[in-house]
Amino acid sequence: MADQSPANPIRIAIAGAGIYARDAHVPSLFQLCDRFEIVAVYSRTKASAAALAQQIGGTVDVYTNPEELLARSDIEAVDIVLPIPVQPAIVEAALRSGKHVMSEKPIAPTSEAAYHLMKIHDQHIGQVWMVAENWRYEEAFERAAELLAEGAIGRHIAVQWTNFARLTPDHKYYQTAWRRSGSFPGGFLLDVGVHHIAALRLLLGDIESVTGMVDQISPDLPPADTMCAAMRFADGTLGAYFLSFGAGSAWDTPLTIVGERGSLRVQRGRIDILRGGVMETIECERLNGVRRELAAFADAVRHGEPHRNTPDEGLRDLEVIEAILRAADNRRTQFLTTV
Repeated sequence: MADQSPANPIRIAIAGAGIYARDAHVPSLFQLCDRFEIVAVYSRTKASAAALAQQIGGTVDVYTNPEELLARSDIEAVDIVLPIPVQPAIVEAALRSGKHVMSEKPIAPTSEAAYHLMKIHDQHIGQVWMVAENWRYEEAFERAAELLAEGAIGRHIAVQWTNFARLTPDHKYYQTAWRRSGSFPGGFLLDVGVHHIAALRLLLGDIESVTGMVDQISPDLPPADTMCAAMRFADGTLGAYFLSFGAGSAWDTPLTIVGERGSLRVQRGRIDILRGGVMETIECERLNGVRRELAAFADAVRHGEPHRNTPDEGLRDLEVIEAILRAADNRRTQFLTTV
């Protein structure tokens, strides 16, 4: 049995050297340096892999061939931060190689691809696969979920969430051409929408049915950049959700939940809760989800601890987005399987 003490950090490789690997994963792994040792970097281009290795410092091997990286028996885990269209192939290869895997959301571009990966994972008992949905580990959403579970605002009646995030060429994520390629369903709506669905499901449970409308306002953001959905949760809560990258506004509506005995508003870093006519604000650490999910990944690998970001949860997040897109396409309510 492997030594499970803090002095035995997980030897991890990073697959992907793009913006999110540089800005979020590497800094978070640095903060958990007693639990992880970054030993290798893979990217499809040597220059980007070398640049990330330089950011990491120390002795970090660089690979442009994933098979060579995954053949290393001294690497225990792979943190996969690759574009949505190409990520599933590396996830599959990493699972088949026997590595523990953290892979960025969404679990896959389609539920069909996700099911395929889950079948492979089922063949590797004891091998951890976490889908990196950091919004499930953001402190404010976690605390809000606890408050709702405690009955802080009574029975939930309705939830509303509006997000305007106009993407222009000066935005760093606009510059990632694969996100604007139209090569996977939903485009930015899938890439970001799964974050929101994960947060909604953490707070209110499974979504039972959706209706939806989708539009493309900006011609440079295919295949669509705006969606609006009405949803019913398994507990009866009604929801209205709006997301647009083609339109901008100074007045977004934070995630707001109305209950029989009060209401709650939550955003990353802050919770406002109104009960008995009294408003309370709870300040939370902001943008700490990646670090906290990586800590949970370490606990799962070293100690077998359960975590929130299972492949099944990732699949359910994806299926909700797919259902909204389907509802918009055929103009009919879509029903989801709930547990």
